[in-house]
Amino acid sequence: MARRIRTAPRKSPRQDRSLATVDAILDATARVLTTTGYDRASTNRIAATAGVSVGSLYQYFPSKEALVAALATRHNAKMTALIRSKLAEFAQAPMHVAVRAMVDAMFEAHAVDPRLQRVLIEEVPRVGRLDNVRAVERETEALVAALLEARKGELRRVGQAGAPSQVETLAFVLVHVVQAVTHASVIAEHEPARARRVADELADLVLRYLVD
Repeated sequence: MARRIRTAPRKSPRQDRSLATVDAILDATARVLTTTGYDRASTNRIAATAGVSVGSLYQYFPSKEALVAALATRHNAKMTALIRSKLAEFAQAPMHVAVRAMVDAMFEAHAVDPRLQRVLIEEVPRVGRLDNVRAVERETEALVAALLEARKGELRRVGQAGAPSQVETLAFVLVHVVQAVTHASVIAEHEPARARRVADELADLVLRYLVD
């Protein structure tokens, strides 16, 4: 039976100094992952990059996988905050404006740290499906469902009498379609002008899916 890899931290930092140490370790994890890739990354290399002893690293993280999980959690929190803020800003906007805001929010979220995002997309699935990688998707689905629920009279697949599950299904499809395209754009390293054209086409596709 394969040994289960521990991805939970050993303990959470509480004091300013320990918080700074953990931040430095996670920053170093991001640098090592984006420069060497997952396979060549090691706790020793990460500790050296962070300027701490490997013993200090192990006080908080039991494995390389735990470091990647914590880094993904931190990165996803930044992405989710951006998406939440963007959708809240356009919560009362007309459908075509709200749809474009949703697409732009996903592109902007994936641009928070595109090199790290690319590594997490390509490398993390090889160490197992970590729960926190799914967290940003779940919250985004809920935010998009709320946006659609407020406009369900405009949706050709739902209408005013539509069940909540229909709106949730639409939100699931939209989030994963938009995410797939944004992931592909990040991996392809599209320059800003090309990414903008992709976003234009994606917003048009989503709007036609919802209301045409």
